[in-house]
Amino acid sequence: MTARLLAFSGSTRAGSFNQRLVDIAAQHARDAGAEVTEIRLKDFALPLYDEDLEAHAFPEGAAALRDLFIAHDGFLIASPEYNGGVTGVLKNAIDWASRPSPGQPMTTLAAFRGKVAGVMSASISPFGGLRGIIQLRQILGTIQTVVATENILVPLATKAFDGPALTDPMPAQLLPVMVKRVVRMATALSPRLNA
Repeated sequence: MTARLLAFSGSTRAGSFNQRLVDIAAQHARDAGAEVTEIRLKDFALPLYDEDLEAHAFPEGAAALRDLFIAHDGFLIASPEYNGGVTGVLKNAIDWASRPSPGQPMTTLAAFRGKVAGVMSASISPFGGLRGIIQLRQILGTIQTVVATENILVPLATKAFDGPALTDPMPAQLLPVMVKRVVRMATALSPRLNA
C-alpha cells in the first residue's frame, strides 16, 4: 500500500501556470509510487463559506470536497499569490474542507490533522509567490497539517514553462525532491497505512 495524495491548484484560470506546476508534481508523485487524485476546485461549485449555510444546507460540492480531503494522506497544492496572500478560491476550499462531518466534534479536523502537504507557487513576479506560500504554510499549520520543508517557487512564470514542461532549472530540480519527501512523510504518518 502507498500514500494517497490529493493534487490541486488554487487557480481556476484556463492555462494557469500553477495548474501546470501541480500537474508536474502529481506525475513526480506517481513516479515515486504514490496514488494521486487530481482535482479542479472550480468543479465543486463552492459558495463562499457561511456558517448559516453550513448549518442548514451543507453544500453537496463542499461535502464531496471534504470527503476527498479525508480520504487522502496528503496534498500537493500550487497557488498563485493574490495581493500578498493565497487565492480566495483556495482559502474558501480549505475552510469548507475543514468543517466536521455530521456527528463529529468541531475539533476533529479529519481532513487535515496529521496529514502532509507539499506547497508550491508559480508567479509572474520575480519573487515566485513567496508571500502567498508563507501564508499557506501558516494556514495549514493552524489546522495541524505537516508541511514539507521545501518551498517550490517559480518566478517569472511566463518564461519558466515550455508548454506543460517546467524549464526553470532550480524549481525543476527541487520539485521532485519535495514531492518524494511528501510521499515518504505521508506514508509514514498515515494511520491507514500504519494500523
